[in-house]
Amino acid sequence: MEEKVLEQLRYPIGKYEIPNPITAEHLSKWISILEHLPARFEEMVNGLTEEQLETPYRPGGWTVRQVIHHVSDSHHNSYIRFKWALTEDTPIIKPYFEKEWANLFDTRTAPIQMSLDHLRAVHFKLVYLLKGLSKEQLLRTFIHPEGNEVSTLEENIGRYAWHGSHHFAHIKNLTERKGW
Repeated sequence: MEEKVLEQLRYPIGKYEIPNPITAEHLSKWISILEHLPARFEEMVNGLTEEQLETPYRPGGWTVRQVIHHVSDSHHNSYIRFKWALTEDTPIIKPYFEKEWANLFDTRTAPIQMSLDHLRAVHFKLVYLLKGLSKEQLLRTFIHPEGNEVSTLEENIGRYAWHGSHHFAHIKNLTERKGW
């Protein structure tokens, strides 16, 4: 498959870019995306067969099942990172090896409903938290040890709104290509 096509399949909505400055409108839009994401995922994958859940969204990519479990795992980790940044001074967060997590037994075989339910609960808690943060709290930071990247919470809100939308687009594009 041509490299340009693979790149489009890999990044169907483009790569995350942090706006400068991040405005109240950005934050409101991102929080709304996070609030509605679990229901959008559930609606899209509801009724997919086991065979369809085992279909990779692109050549060499994760299956639909793995993507759903990955988003749940990733957003769970993100919620913890928000809490660390709010309660500690510029904490160094714990990264995780998402590719290895995606190949664990549960991610490859478990019913997706458990991760859809988990995503709904994590997002309910996350969105409730985010809606109550002050501007000062939104500027709190954490350090990602890979590259020592410092992120503000407001940047991370955008990153996870993008992340959820990115993986939603993977599955949506697959269902459209396959005519499901």
